[in-house]
Amino acid sequence: MPQNLIEKAFSRPVESYWIGSTPKTDYPELNENIKTDILVVGGGITGIATAYLLQKEGFDVVIIDANRIVHSTSGHTTAKITSLHSIKYAKLIKQLGEEGAGKYGEVNEKAISTIEDIIKESSIQCDFSRQPNFVYTKEEQYINVIEEEVNAAKSIGLPARYEASLPLPFPVQGAVCFDNQAQFHPRKYLLSLADIFVKNGGHIFENTVALDIHEDRECTTSTRNGFRIKSDKVIIASHFPFYDGWGFYSARMFAERSYALAVKSPINVPYGMYISYEEPTRSIRTQPGEDGSQLLILSGEHHKTGEDKNEKENYINLIKFAETDFKATEVPYRWSAQDYTVMNEIPFIGHITGNKMNIFVATGFQKWGMTTSHVSAMIIRDIITNGKSEAENIFMPSRFTPASSAKNFIKENLDVVDNLISGKLESPPQELTIEPGEGKAIKYDGKKAGAYMDNDGNIFIVDTTCKHLGCEVHWNSAEKTWDCPCHASRYNYDGTVIEGPALKPLDRLK
Repeated sequence: MPQNLIEKAFSRPVESYWIGSTPKTDYPELNENIKTDILVVGGGITGIATAYLLQKEGFDVVIIDANRIVHSTSGHTTAKITSLHSIKYAKLIKQLGEEGAGKYGEVNEKAISTIEDIIKESSIQCDFSRQPNFVYTKEEQYINVIEEEVNAAKSIGLPARYEASLPLPFPVQGAVCFDNQAQFHPRKYLLSLADIFVKNGGHIFENTVALDIHEDRECTTSTRNGFRIKSDKVIIASHFPFYDGWGFYSARMFAERSYALAVKSPINVPYGMYISYEEPTRSIRTQPGEDGSQLLILSGEHHKTGEDKNEKENYINLIKFAETDFKATEVPYRWSAQDYTVMNEIPFIGHITGNKMNIFVATGFQKWGMTTSHVSAMIIRDIITNGKSEAENIFMPSRFTPASSAKNFIKENLDVVDNLISGKLESPPQELTIEPGEGKAIKYDGKKAGAYMDNDGNIFIVDTTCKHLGCEVHWNSAEKTWDCPCHASRYNYDGTVIEGPALKPLDRLK
């Protein structure tokens, strides 16, 4: 019997198109104590863009990454470069006033132009193209929301217009459009940028985990392999800050996972990037494939990290969408991404706290990291070189916004408490009944544990207590990972850290 589309998709391993279509990196691991002007922790789009801009200002810059560069969040994006961050500006005007909302939009528009300028200046081949970006609704009840967003964005000078129809294979009720936005292949862009950075005297160290920062007259960053990096400034671009500095970031952000496919389809989408306003979220864009054909990048199905009971269903729902609406014939790639959102939905960019002037952070981009990464790079560059940035007050991490954050702050932190307590009370089965490729919670020597059996019958048993703040991790069946529902640390089936805030692996019990 021939396989259906879902079976064929799941016969392939999880891998993002961006990673699968580009070469692996092989930068060295740090093996000595070093000194530099500026240390950037995190080799994703934020870290590399910031390092590149600061190097152009004459600084000696070093990048370290806990794994391989451009392999985590930046390698698992949908890669839309836009200042239209879903429905944003009507709310921002209420939060920040017209001037603040206008500055938010202006600096994001400037980020798009900065990316294009870098690409042109260095002749980077990365499938960059200017495209309109749309937020659409299929439901009549949301037309007023779309119209309000168009009017709000236009009132502060953004390139917004209303569209009643779109070149999609299903009808829409209306859409807000921002013209002259962009898309690209993020790894082609960033691997080229990293190569330019190194050729111009910069240094990149992979598999180098930062553990802590001691700030005195200069900053000393300690690493897991026992070496120290002295620097005048440290920029934390590690998605979730590995060093908190008493900024309480784990209490001021929450993490969500979302899912993506690259599919082959006979339906041609002639232009544009698209995302739905209503749930379930459906994001759509095209991408030229390596063989010259058009791929569709479809994404959606988000949920709080560690809180979904059957992650495979998220892929299945997207595949059904691809098959029903786009007549998809093949799903060569599928992957998932993790994003952090600040409680009032405005990213943290700037000094990590109000009294640590030499340590900077950029985090909480809420799924819009391609553009916000370069917003971060420009703001941090301007603060370091000029002492200030015209946009820093909007994104300042030490800002106090009780009215706009209170509801989400209470809800998300009550969720953390609930997960912490309920995880300790759950009683897993004593016996181990497990199939190859399966993971589950068990009891082992009277303790809560997690077991996974690989396809060769080898069993990996780990202590399921997260190394960040002690919550119990949950098994993610789609990715074969242990995910923490409290602050979104993720571990491989053998307990090794995939992404923080945890810095240490789960304890291996067998």
